[in-house]
Amino acid sequence: MKWALYNLLFALTFPFLLPGFLLRMLRRGGYAARLGDRFALYPPSVAARFRQPGKRPVWIHAVSVGEVQVAGQLMREWRAAEPDVSFCFSTTSSTGWQMAAREVTARDTLIYNPLDFPNFVKSALATVRPRAVILTESEIWPVFIRRVRKLGLPLFLINARVSDRSAPRYAQARWLFRDVFRCFTRIFAQSDLDRARLVAGGADPAAVAVTGSFKFDVAHRSPAKEAELRAWLGGAGKILLGGSTWPGEDEILLGIYKKLADRGVTLVLAPRHFEKADAVEANIRAAGFACVRRSRGDAARPGAVFLADTTGELMGLYGLADAVFVGKSLGAHGSQNMIEPCLCGKPTVVGPYTENFRPVMSDLGAADAIVQVADAAALERTLLGWFAHGDGGLGARAAAAVRRRCGVVATCVREIREVLS
Repeated sequence: MKWALYNLLFALTFPFLLPGFLLRMLRRGGYAARLGDRFALYPPSVAARFRQPGKRPVWIHAVSVGEVQVAGQLMREWRAAEPDVSFCFSTTSSTGWQMAAREVTARDTLIYNPLDFPNFVKSALATVRPRAVILTESEIWPVFIRRVRKLGLPLFLINARVSDRSAPRYAQARWLFRDVFRCFTRIFAQSDLDRARLVAGGADPAAVAVTGSFKFDVAHRSPAKEAELRAWLGGAGKILLGGSTWPGEDEILLGIYKKLADRGVTLVLAPRHFEKADAVEANIRAAGFACVRRSRGDAARPGAVFLADTTGELMGLYGLADAVFVGKSLGAHGSQNMIEPCLCGKPTVVGPYTENFRPVMSDLGAADAIVQVADAAALERTLLGWFAHGDGGLGARAAAAVRRRCGVVATCVREIREVLS
């Protein structure tokens, strides 16, 4: 009865959500040509790939750029152990699609995930015919999950986390989510707290293991990409990088940069959403600086602020930076990935809002490997201090802390393959 009510509410709510969905699609672009995927209506060439005799892929779903990177690392690890494996990789956003396209091989198939409605989910699973399904982090789609279980397919949740916002909802609606969480064959949680929250929401304690964060295994430096970006920066001296910044944070960094520009420092801004790059450029010019934009192929100019608005280059920029601020942590809740600059041995600072990386921040904080500030004034003091007096070994401690925590992905791939065998 409760699931019939859930489906009814979805059907009644979806028409009101559709205009916003279409507007977001138009603004971000990229997946209008594959809108049919949302309704399990795949192009004939895609559907044909799933009908190949003897080929049943592992379906893995990831949404954000960070989750796609996690999924990509898992797929690479799996291919190393099982070269003939194939994946159906589904994502939700156009940005996620662009990143996922770099992770798939000729054996794999990339799609958008279906809307969580019985007819679409049933049709999608009947078309893909997966031998197992893997969801990442916090991707809880009740109809999809219950259908996978009904088909008797092994179902896994990797790098599982439960946000401060979701935890009370799961506990209060345990009567609903218990049915969902109990569908998973295994859940690999990031931390003891995440495990406790999943169990409080109804997950089977015996099915939930604490493995640590996959994100410690995601980052890999690329000397070739760093050389390419160094050429774009035109031999800039010391570099201050704002990575995955959100609205409001760029303006704060520009204000700080005004006090660093005469010290041979170059500011590079890499906004989290590239569709906001025009607004960031307007902020740069309003602050009195020229803007060198990566997507336009602008030539380097002394004293300019560099705007990195292309996909897949942030890790390369981290490798070149002398100091890093990680965004969505000062002006918005959640934070972006601070592991990558730490792996590169860069002094890294974040704001007060790092809910999405709670286990990671706990590990880095215990190793004195990252600085977390309360506000813009503290951020300014930290950055000015680093460029004036050095980081006191912070970057080296950060790199060592990340290296100590690697190996989570290999463990999880091994355990998943043991279940499937």
